This record gives sequence, structure tokens and C-alpha cells, in this order.
Amino acid sequence: MKKHILAVSTVAALLLVLGLAFPAQSAAGVNVEVTVPLPGLVISSPPVMLVIPGTYVYYPPDVREDIFFYHGHWYRPYRGQWFWATHYNGPWRGIAIEKVPRPVFGIPPHFRQIPPEHERMPYSTVQQNWRPWERERHWDRHEEHREYRRDEEREREEYRH
Repeated sequence: MKKHILAVSTVAALLLVLGLAFPAQSAAGVNVEVTVPLPGLVISSPPVMLVIPGTYVYYPPDVREDIFFYHGHWYRPYRGQWFWATHYNGPWRGIAIEKVPRPVFGIPPHFRQIPPEHERMPYSTVQQNWRPWERERHWDRHEEHREYRRDEEREREEYRH
């Protein structure tokens, strides 16, 4: 019995020593991120923002290039590809088209044709409030109120004539 315990202990010790001397190989993953500077996009100060009606996607109307803020990230189409960033000046990373959020990807081509009375907001306001605004459906109520005022104005005009 003692010989059996001694043999098992010896084999266990030998396996332990071999395990320390020749550790098992493990699979290693490599994650490579490429940041891409996008030509023609340098925003010198936090931009003024507008919400695109019917969405919770925001954009800076004073920036010529298409760039959108949604759920705390920035998205930009460029030369047939999409890019995203956590800041309006990048760094930009490529994103697969199927990973672009549907509300951003579905922006209508005429999104810049927004009535002048639409509320312009500092970027800091949008950045701080986009989450509660979406949760509370802020812009939906805002649009309903705007439609109600337009209807009232139409009725007043019809009454005058």
C-alpha cells in the first residue's frame, strides 16, 4: 500500500514538474483596430446640433459633410463605407454596414431640409440629454406640439379669409 501511494505521489509530482517546465499552449487572439483620418472633417469647436425629425438622430447643420450622432456615438458615411467614433473629430474606425444602427442608416436623403424654427442645441446639451430624451420620447411630444400649433395657425388663416 505504501509503495502504491509512493508511486502515485511520484507520478503526480513528475506531472506537476513537467507541467511547470512545459506549460500547455493556449490560443491567443489578436485584435487590430485601424483608425482612419477622414479628409475634410475638422470641427474646430463643439458643433451646434439639430435632431432629424421622426428620429433620435442628431447632426450638426453647419458641417457640410454628413455626420450623425446617435446613442452616444458619431457615424459617418465616406466613399461607400461607414465609420464611427466616440468624438466628433474621431478617431474614426471602420464599421461594417450591418453594424450601423438602423435609424442612422435610414436617414432620409433630404434630412438637411429642416424648417428654420427647429431647435438648434449645443452639442453638450445633446450629449448630456440624448438618453433621457429618447426614454421619455421627448421629440415625439415636441413634434406633436409643433403639429398642433401649425393646425391652429391654419385655422386662424382660414378664419381670416
